[in-house]
Amino acid sequence: MATAQEMLVFYTDAEIAVLKGQRVRFGERDLTRADLAEIRAGRREWQLRVDAEGRRGRCGWATADFGGTT
Repeated sequence: MATAQEMLVFYTDAEIAVLKGQRVRFGERDLTRADLAEIRAGRREWQLRVDAEGRRGRCGWATADFGGTT
């Protein structure tokens, strides 16, 4: 199975492809090969997973060392 980072790249690439023109208009008919809103929703989902993986193992706070030499 692909990692969250790989899936994020996949969805980002798909979004770029759609934005570059995977939409065609024939007179009154509009043909979209992919649903941009659905791709963006998937990208956001995978971005959240990548962000969560980046936070895993971190406690959310840091310690300070005030015992330095002067």
